[in-house]
Amino acid sequence: MSPLKLQTLLESAVVHHREGRLAEAEESYRQVRAEAPKNFDALHLSGLVAYQQSRLPEAIELLGRALRIDPRSVVCEMRYALALLAANRAVEAENHLRHAVKVKSDFVDGWENLAYCLKTQDRLLEALTCHEKVTGLKPTYAIGWYNQGLTLSMLGRYREAQRCHESALEADANCALAHFGRAQALHQQHRMKEAVEEYEKFLKLEPTHAEALSYRLFALHTLEGVSRDQLFAEHLGYGRVIGNPPPPALTNSIDPTRRLRVAILSPDLRAHSCAYFLEPLLRHLSRSQFELYLYHDHFREDAVSMRLRQLAKVWRNFVGQTGAAVERMIRADAPDVLIDLAGHTGMTSRLPLFAGRLAPVQITYLGYPNTTGLPAMDFRFTDAIADPPGDSEAFATEKLVRFAPTAWSYDPPADAPEPNGPPCLANGIITFGCFNTPAKVTDAMLALWARILKAAPVARLRLKGAGFGDASTRQRYADRFAHFGVASSRVDLLDRTADTKSHLAHYHDIDIALDTFPYNGTTTTCEALWMGIPVVSLTGESHMSRVGASLLHAVGHPEWSATSEEDYLRVATELIDDPAKLIGLRAGLRGDLKRSPLLDHAGQSERFGAAIRTCWIEWCERSVEAVQA
Repeated sequence: MSPLKLQTLLESAVVHHREGRLAEAEESYRQVRAEAPKNFDALHLSGLVAYQQSRLPEAIELLGRALRIDPRSVVCEMRYALALLAANRAVEAENHLRHAVKVKSDFVDGWENLAYCLKTQDRLLEALTCHEKVTGLKPTYAIGWYNQGLTLSMLGRYREAQRCHESALEADANCALAHFGRAQALHQQHRMKEAVEEYEKFLKLEPTHAEALSYRLFALHTLEGVSRDQLFAEHLGYGRVIGNPPPPALTNSIDPTRRLRVAILSPDLRAHSCAYFLEPLLRHLSRSQFELYLYHDHFREDAVSMRLRQLAKVWRNFVGQTGAAVERMIRADAPDVLIDLAGHTGMTSRLPLFAGRLAPVQITYLGYPNTTGLPAMDFRFTDAIADPPGDSEAFATEKLVRFAPTAWSYDPPADAPEPNGPPCLANGIITFGCFNTPAKVTDAMLALWARILKAAPVARLRLKGAGFGDASTRQRYADRFAHFGVASSRVDLLDRTADTKSHLAHYHDIDIALDTFPYNGTTTTCEALWMGIPVVSLTGESHMSRVGASLLHAVGHPEWSATSEEDYLRVATELIDDPAKLIGLRAGLRGDLKRSPLLDHAGQSERFGAAIRTCWIEWCERSVEAVQA
């Protein structure tokens, strides 16, 4: 082929590539490579197509060959690094990215991707330095500000993150992602009404953005005035946006008794409250009945991750992978049962993958207090108190499986301090406490707590949660309390602590825990009970406001589960009036938990496994009926 024809063919391939016709582009690139094996552009762009199609070994091979021909091409080296990173070869990727920005110090895309590479290795401060390099080099680069804001949020520096997203909007008023980033930063500062408004601004621009739709649904749980019917309708709306495509043919053997391949997908297979409830179930799960695949979806892996990894036949981390790549890997594994633990809470929403039916049986459990809204999600695991029979079915797109007396299995931290005596006996002051995320603290909740404090003029309230280390956040909460007649001098606001042991030690300073409403706590309720603290919880209609009732019934103290605001006030007041009872509770609550289903790990795991088996049998029966029809 003449040089002119080769050039024409290459130019034609580039046109196909730019217009998204990747198969046609690759065929033309292949023809050029056949005629000119050392043509840099053909190798480089063929490698890019392979990367875009997640054919990673081929992408690495082609981009590597191109880079050897022109080692000074920083764009090729960056793309080679990204292919390595996608193949979980982060150290090699980092070396190449660092070389690229050394060759070209003002290489903005190189610095951006180096930041991303560092984030996947949980090296956030180093990543932030790279982002700052980008915004310093190109202050008008809106996406650079957006990415810097995301990293600041991961570091817990939410106000700075918000300012970065606002800088992105100043750089480009049409940068839709900046609205999404600003919404997330407001969400993380527990400014929920503003966050929802900002999510809605973004969704007007990007109405099918699955992650933003999920974040908005999660935020709606903390807003006052959102009815149960409205919240369910919003979840149904999510399902309509995501769609319900025809399921692909699945080849799983229809055998109700065989060993099942059970896969679990979650961003929280790490030191996270979700893992504290999951690990005891998996530790006791029958290996003769179930083969376990764990799919982590977060850049952080820690000691908890390592323990969970040891329980699984296969461990995969999907962080940074495209939805298409994740789908291919899961389909290749061919799980019989796929369990979602994130619902609408994940950093990267994978729920749209479930809409396409990745396994014969799909279950949601544990991480999210509501329906997913997806018709393809078959079951949601719960219990009869959190989701009472006869009423809850109308608010779930899944079939509800009430698999145990309580849907949770708590694993107390091994280094938890021993309970102490009630602090009120030493200082003469009753101290109420709530360590739930401040996002759950509504004005109605504050008003009720204010009534409790007014009924006990010498009592204090201690709140602890992410964000209270920020002066403006503390002032905002002080103003909210003042609105309800409570002086800021009676309220302590404590930021998050560095580790679980020191966090639990703060329970030594409170006498009675107050649960939030309508969004109850879960981990915090279990922690308080383990530390000997009675928990007053207000029970409502929906799952999110009935978790407290489920946990309190499980440990034998349903009397602390109030049915109205007046009842909540009564329960709290009665506990105040009997300090001697607090002594006995402090000494005995840990034993109550040990005797409860919450710490019957083997029993809960057996019930969990039996529920999975029942769901599988139901699928087998439907499949047989379909074949016979």
